[in-house]
Amino acid sequence: YAEVEETSKETSKRSADASDEDWQLSVETCQEIKVDYLRHSSATSSTMNGTIPTKLVDPVDDPLPGVGTYEDFNTIDWVREKSKDRDRHREITNKSRHSTMALLLSISDAFSGWLLMLLVGLKTGAIAGGIDIAAHWLTDMKEGVCLNGFWFNHEHCCWTSNETTFQERDRCPQWKSWAELVAGSSSGPFPYFINYMMYMFWALLFSFLAVSLVRAFAPYACGSGIPEIKTILSGFIIRGYLGKWTLIIKTITLVLAVSSGLSLGKEGPLVHVACCCANILCHLFPKYRKNEAKRREVLSAAAAVGVSVAFGAPIGGVLFSLEEVSYYFPLKTLWRSFFAALVAAFTLRSINPFGNSRLVLFYVEFHAPWHLVELAPFILLGIFGGLWGALFIKANIAWCKRRKSTRLGHYPVIEVLVVTAITGLLAFPNSYTRMSGAELISELFNDCSLLDSSQLCGYKSPTNTSGSVGNSLGDRAAGQGLYTALWQLALALLFKMLITVITFGMKVPSGLFIPSMAVGAIAGRLLGVGMEQLAYYNHDWFNGWCSPGADCITPGLYAMVGAAACLGGVTRMTVSLVVIMFELTGGLEYIVPLMAATMTSKWVADAFGKEGIYEAHIRLNGYPFLEPKEEFDHSSLAVDVMRPRRSDPALAVLTQESMTVEEVETLVESTHYSGFPVVVSQESQRLVGFVLRRDLLISIDNARKRQEGVVGASHVLFTDHTPAAVAPEAPPPLRLRGILDLSPFTVTDHTPMDITVDIFRKLGLRQCLVTHNGRLLGIITKKDILKHMAQMSNRDPESILFN
Repeated sequence: YAEVEETSKETSKRSADASDEDWQLSVETCQEIKVDYLRHSSATSSTMNGTIPTKLVDPVDDPLPGVGTYEDFNTIDWVREKSKDRDRHREITNKSRHSTMALLLSISDAFSGWLLMLLVGLKTGAIAGGIDIAAHWLTDMKEGVCLNGFWFNHEHCCWTSNETTFQERDRCPQWKSWAELVAGSSSGPFPYFINYMMYMFWALLFSFLAVSLVRAFAPYACGSGIPEIKTILSGFIIRGYLGKWTLIIKTITLVLAVSSGLSLGKEGPLVHVACCCANILCHLFPKYRKNEAKRREVLSAAAAVGVSVAFGAPIGGVLFSLEEVSYYFPLKTLWRSFFAALVAAFTLRSINPFGNSRLVLFYVEFHAPWHLVELAPFILLGIFGGLWGALFIKANIAWCKRRKSTRLGHYPVIEVLVVTAITGLLAFPNSYTRMSGAELISELFNDCSLLDSSQLCGYKSPTNTSGSVGNSLGDRAAGQGLYTALWQLALALLFKMLITVITFGMKVPSGLFIPSMAVGAIAGRLLGVGMEQLAYYNHDWFNGWCSPGADCITPGLYAMVGAAACLGGVTRMTVSLVVIMFELTGGLEYIVPLMAATMTSKWVADAFGKEGIYEAHIRLNGYPFLEPKEEFDHSSLAVDVMRPRRSDPALAVLTQESMTVEEVETLVESTHYSGFPVVVSQESQRLVGFVLRRDLLISIDNARKRQEGVVGASHVLFTDHTPAAVAPEAPPPLRLRGILDLSPFTVTDHTPMDITVDIFRKLGLRQCLVTHNGRLLGIITKKDILKHMAQMSNRDPESILFN
């Protein structure tokens, strides 16, 4: 036994019947009574049988390494994990009343959660800042290099130059394009060809390095990571998915993938990076290292941190974790998520990766208020976002299924290089597809001012500026520059919509937030310019709020609303998305248009299917995830879903006292089940409890090493007493009551399945036993429920791959 009390030792030494036993007694009174009882009964039976007393191993009092842990691709037992944590907390509280040292340890234990959140925020913020700086530098490297130092990106290179002009603020002598370095000129067919080839070279190099590193060192570093994070937070175990190698490789390859020019973003993968940081730091604190349920509370907070550093939106990050990814989100986790997101945002702000002293990614400053009449085009953008989201999900899932079922999936490196080559060839000629996704969105959100040189501000010169406000101008007629920009944007819209479908899901880190927002921002800007020209040429249609020369329509606002609508259509986020958008842009005044577009987008997309892109990828990969938003509206009963079915062999069970070690090992080896019900006898089938396969194997293996006399003929006892039927000359029994769950969740055979599904969702169960008048009939696992739901929805039930 783990703990020793001196007085109990002296008492046991004075005992004549147990003089040869080396008992170690727990300090708790109830444990002392139990040990005294076991010692006395063992000694008495040994004396009566004429044998030497042997030490019995009880996993409750002598915890075995590995007992209570889980194998890979298994679901945790939430009820057991929470019970373990309550017992641990109760023990710490009781000890703190008797000792100052124990009181200090209790305070340290209570503070450890906040300290862990601080470390997660600091580490994630620092990594995110490094990713932003490195991605910006490598993206600019595709176009040229800084003569003052190759480590400067384009913007930093020209900061100190005194030779830049407002119209050409990106041009300075210190920054040279590849054509200027090679050919000495920046204009003409040959310099254009050189820039084209260098752009392609760097794009292919970055994507090749990204996919090669992922394939060689961390296969789990590919993709967005949010579908797997959602599955892990629901209680599923995926070993290595949140490990240190995954963190290192995902951080490096995320920079390379974003810099390659592929239609992807870094925001989704940053959630994965934050969860990796949290999982690694959890190992510093035993409270979180040894309890899977407590660790998932930390991972929920880390998901909030990931969005906080991705967008500079700490409040939106907390709401994202609550609405989109978390399965179990108590109030305590809400507070800690808020604190961790705050620390991460502060760290990122201190690093200042954008160089503008702002935390927000796309700061906007619109001068004109929106008007009630504009709700119609805002809702139209919501409809477009919903249709695009539904279409994108169906097309992307179809492409991913094709990748899985054909030879395409066997050549991930070639696939990435081909997609990169297609993207580069088509993107370079168009300035709006050549620039990075974040730069494009920033350009589209921009409101044209008096001195703006962007092509999107290529209006005809105003004849009357009396209606202008501040640095902004009233509505003007579109000029040749604007018409050119609109054609380029229309082509960019088609290109982004098609290329994002085949890019998301490749074997490189790939986020979906920025590409989806880019599609919506382009559509919104096009509609906004159309509305602006309509108001300019038809003032009489807008009598009362739009006078000639006034700044009536803001195209940048339409881009912002369109971005929110498309992202909402793809992910089905609502509340968190609106908060992220106004934190992202600083546009607090425009919450109502954002809400209208986001809600419309969700309604339209839900009409074509209830699943968002992350839920669709969870189902595609066959993860055992019970979607809380999905309703079970079938009238089946527990007996219709449980196993064994009528044609199946009988349920594999253990008896509480009549099986030997050899019989138990044979049963375990001949089956692949994760656990076994324990019954009184094969005849009565009265339920006693449930034991996990892993705990059973570890306990038997340890007993053979640590308990003398345990052989294949030893009886396995799940009771406190030795049965009278055991022969006097029989080998000592193996007591395993300590690993037995005496209160497994049970339902009757006539329990409706909708209630059973709710029980699984709300309690996080991995299995539930089915009884009839106390007699065991069968078992329902989470996998059985998922298969049944797939069958009811006319899907392949065998698509549920994992236990």
